[in-house]
This record gives sequence, C-alpha cells and structure tokens, in this order.
Amino acid sequence: MSTLKSKTRCPWCLGSDAYIAYHDEEWGVPLHDERMLFELLILEGAQAGLSWSTILAKRDNYRRAFDGFDARKIARYGDKEVASLLADAGIVRNRLKIAAAVQNARAFLAVQEEFGSFDRYVWRFVGGEPIQHRRRSMKGVPASTPESDAMSKALKLRGFKFVGSTICYAFMQAAGMVNDHLVQCFRHAPLQAQR
Repeated sequence: MSTLKSKTRCPWCLGSDAYIAYHDEEWGVPLHDERMLFELLILEGAQAGLSWSTILAKRDNYRRAFDGFDARKIARYGDKEVASLLADAGIVRNRLKIAAAVQNARAFLAVQEEFGSFDRYVWRFVGGEPIQHRRRSMKGVPASTPESDAMSKALKLRGFKFVGSTICYAFMQAAGMVNDHLVQCFRHAPLQAQR
C-alpha cells in the first residue's frame, strides 16, 4: 500500500502523480455520465495488451483525436478519419482498435435508442448499484466475474468490439460498478458509503 502524503492507497496506482490522482479522484467512483461511460469503454478497449498508465498518459490526446468522444461524430467516421487516426502519434495506432471505436460508437447509439441510455443498460449488470467488495490484497481481485462475463456476452451480441470479460471488468471497476479499492485504502470507505 502506498502511504504517499500520509494516505494509504491501493498498490497498483504507484508510478506517477497522474496515476495517483486517477486512483484518488476517478477510479471506482460511480459513473453515470453517458459521454464519460463511452470514453471509458473506448479507452479500456484501447488498453488491451497495454498498461492503463500508457492509456492514461494519452487520454487528452484521445479526447482531441476522437472529437471529445462524441459518439454521434465517431459513428460517422469514414476512411479519411480512420487514416488520420492511424497517423496520430498521440494515440495507440492500432487499426483494429480504431475500427472498434467506430463500431462501438454505432452500437452505443443503438443501445441508447433502445434503452433510453447506455448508463441504464450497463448498470443492469450489477443490479443498478455498486457491488461492494472487501478485498484485503490484490491477489483477491479477479480478472473477471460472472457479471463481467454477462456484460461481455451481451455487448458482443449487440456488435461491440474489444469488450472481452477482462476488459468489461476493468470498465466496471473504473466506472464504480464494483468497489475494488482494498479495505485499507482511504478511498474504500467513502465509496462504500455512497451506496
């Protein structure tokens, strides 16, 4: 556990001030904003095979390159926009991940149309409120759960890409659908109280 500035934190967030700030201010906070949920879904997919710190360092570049994660704009991307993204050194220039972002924007809009919001749709997988864990070590944190398995399967059936169960669980953790801050971490109790 990190005790930087006399606060006990989850050990995974060590490395940079930006990573610590992400842990302290964003990770695990229940997220219901449509644009932010879409951004998180795209960034979690972009992270596949990479570290989250790599994506976090490029997040501002992603926001610029992907029109502020405006799903309506991204859903209309064609060959010209994809070529521009593939030439952008500020993001991960992986053709499959970029194509997935465009496809996911289209699928995201379809979910909004059918369910009224993406938020309403994804939070169903945890019964509408955060699952509160009481983990004492990182060894107890799984890579996936039955809930992330169900989310992954459902999203894939709706045409989403780069949404395997491990990616979905990372999304759930980051979006506060589960509280996976270790019990010793100073963020655990306040997020448990938000229930």
